[in-house]
Amino acid sequence: MPRAILIVLDSFGIGHAPDAEAFGDRGADTFGHIRAACAAGRGDSAALRAGPLHLPNLERLGLLASAGLDGGPTPAGLHGSAAEVSRGKDTPSGHWEIAGVPVLFDWGYFPRTVPALPAELVAAILDDTGLPGILGDCHASGTEIIAALGQESIATGRPILYTSSDSVLQIAAHETHFGLDRLHDLCEAARRHVDPLNIGRVIARPFTGDDAANFRRTANRRDYSVPPPEATLLDRAVAAGRRVIAIGKIGDIFAHQGICEVRKGDGNMALFDAMISALPDARDGDLVFANFVDFDMLFGHRRDVPGYAAALEAFDRRLPELEAALGPDDLVILTADHGCDPTWPGSDHTRECVPILGFGPGIAPRDIGRRSTFADIGESVAAHLGLDPGRHGASFL
Repeated sequence: MPRAILIVLDSFGIGHAPDAEAFGDRGADTFGHIRAACAAGRGDSAALRAGPLHLPNLERLGLLASAGLDGGPTPAGLHGSAAEVSRGKDTPSGHWEIAGVPVLFDWGYFPRTVPALPAELVAAILDDTGLPGILGDCHASGTEIIAALGQESIATGRPILYTSSDSVLQIAAHETHFGLDRLHDLCEAARRHVDPLNIGRVIARPFTGDDAANFRRTANRRDYSVPPPEATLLDRAVAAGRRVIAIGKIGDIFAHQGICEVRKGDGNMALFDAMISALPDARDGDLVFANFVDFDMLFGHRRDVPGYAAALEAFDRRLPELEAALGPDDLVILTADHGCDPTWPGSDHTRECVPILGFGPGIAPRDIGRRSTFADIGESVAAHLGLDPGRHGASFL
């Protein structure tokens, strides 16, 4: 029986989606703009990389063709792209749609005001937790607000609460001074209080360090998500007696529904190690589902072109290792959940189409064109694993 490995390169969009203008993202192109910047020398970094973007393995599989770009070798893998039908450009919407369940309702959002959080919400969280108060209470970049308020948070015991254009409440606190368990308890309380506001995620953002010069967010991030509105590919797999091994933050994104085991790692390369080490443990018919968060968290949101380019090149160098570990009937699909163009104004996600690159010993190379929903990815994995089809999307296998 075949296995499937579904890999999300978090935020690796390949050009603005048909409805991007409604999101203010017409012209965004994460891959295209990184590639152009590197060709022009704007992707050089003495500490990281230099020269044109070098992705020989992704290009061999059909990345350029997926993005509608000329050149490169004849694709050796199944290749195409997909547009999103979910109403948001956030992480849960993208992942749930990949797993066969588009988000066809509107999330709740916090306004771009200061304060951004409703006073009654803050009061309820403080009453529930006994905290002396909060800091932040605005739209912000996570790294910037921690640099600005981290020392005050340590001194006062007040956590930093902030949001973004996504449906999210993020809570940052020092991992040792405030305490990791205490932060997680705080986020669980906040999750209960934002449920009536239809907020998609509460995210724990622990950090370490002594001052703004060395504050660093750690791998102990945890996302508290609402569950998907209906059974996903993951639920269908588990119901059929299969195992779903989640790599990285996949478990949190799906509120741990349809998840049999979670394996984490600090950074993309540690996540790659965790994914490779999961393959010998994945039995016939199982699904390994991985998210590589650094592309988005460390480089897209921070608008770091050299960092994003170097991370793509590092991932690309390890693809032959994955190919060598595959069984004769395995399918790998590489895709993304949204864009986060590091050349785009602001620090938010960008509404983009995503690549679909499929390969494995028995997967014939062909062009699957532009798919009208990410759900086609999940339905293709379901078809490969012999699972019953869902209500959304169609297999391209």
